[in-house]
Amino acid sequence: MSLKEPPEYSLVDDFVAPACSDFVEILYQDDDILLINKPSGLLSLSGKNSLNWDSVHYRLVHGQEEMSPAFPHAKLPHRLDFGTSGIMVVGLNAQAAQHLNKQFHAGTVRKRYIAVLDGWLAEDHGQICAAIAKDKTQFPRVKICDSKGKVAISDYVVLQRLERPRRSLVQFSPVTGRTHQLRVHCAHQLGLNTPIVGDTHYGEEAERLHLHAEYLAFTHPISHQRLEFEVAADF
Repeated sequence: MSLKEPPEYSLVDDFVAPACSDFVEILYQDDDILLINKPSGLLSLSGKNSLNWDSVHYRLVHGQEEMSPAFPHAKLPHRLDFGTSGIMVVGLNAQAAQHLNKQFHAGTVRKRYIAVLDGWLAEDHGQICAAIAKDKTQFPRVKICDSKGKVAISDYVVLQRLERPRRSLVQFSPVTGRTHQLRVHCAHQLGLNTPIVGDTHYGEEAERLHLHAEYLAFTHPISHQRLEFEVAADF
């Protein structure tokens, strides 16, 4: 992969991201937006650490071998965790990015995720309502906290229960969009008490975090047409 040299940063992050050799796949492109499939193991935005320069945003702005041309004004109205793969929408100009931001804040964007959980769930479907707050002692983890947390709601459906090892393939439709919402809702005893496979913050390490953003529906910021995109997980 051919990328430009990383910029210099004056501050240092605690986390150093390992190199990601997978490309960012473009699913759709017009003059105002991109739909991309983010690989697991790639930051959405570059960090302050000089070793954390590689990210979705950096690759879009500076280009990668299979992207031509680069998109110098690309902005990310939403982001996925480092370990999460799947669909992201990108604004290619200020007007489009601002319109998309408003949709996310208004809750009019529909999102759906697929995950593999480390165990069998007792119920076939349900809703998790557990407020989430920042955990200042264990950043970037979050915690369930009724007194200081923000409302967080996740709907889920079990698609399949797998044998050897016992795992559950689960589809999630988050009603709200808090940081690490699905991850902590899965792992915490007030949620499903069954962490996502490969979740190093709330469960145990595996080859990757088994969480994928498979579906996104929103209104095009310029044409105002309702758009839907879906991409399957690779696990």
